[in-house]
Amino acid sequence: MQIYIGTPPPGELQGVCLKQRADVTVTDLEELQDLLNVNIEKNKHLVTGSVQAKVLKWGEDVKEFLPAPDYILMADCIYYEESLEPLLKTLKDLSGPDTCIICCYEQRTMGKNPEIERKYFELLQMDFESEKVPLEKHDEEYRSEDIHILNIRRKKNSRNFPL
Repeated sequence: MQIYIGTPPPGELQGVCLKQRADVTVTDLEELQDLLNVNIEKNKHLVTGSVQAKVLKWGEDVKEFLPAPDYILMADCIYYEESLEPLLKTLKDLSGPDTCIICCYEQRTMGKNPEIERKYFELLQMDFESEKVPLEKHDEEYRSEDIHILNIRRKKNSRNFPL
């Protein structure tokens, strides 16, 4: 199983790797690679699979990440209007027909945030189907009305990812 995630809190990294014996690639920009590697090193005793850090800039070529992973975990990525199209391009290019994308985000009501969120979901529905995870299925300890979790999959008629 292959999983790609952004800069994970150590607990996320532990849960993903320990339970699944997964091959995990954690991704972020170049300037955050040291932090990724510190998190990996501090938690390597908990990992039963493998973990590697790589640079991923949304909107750029993803060929080095293919074949498509089984899962993509993304947290708190819906915040900056200029990044929406590159983010969605990356999700489309990286995901295959069987990839499950799990998106967690905090709903923000200040400033342009509601408009950014609306635009994200408008663009998302062009190539993806999403299903909200009901609040009662969230972990009781971390459950919050403004935190949302979605299961996202490519639409069946969406173009195949690049070869």
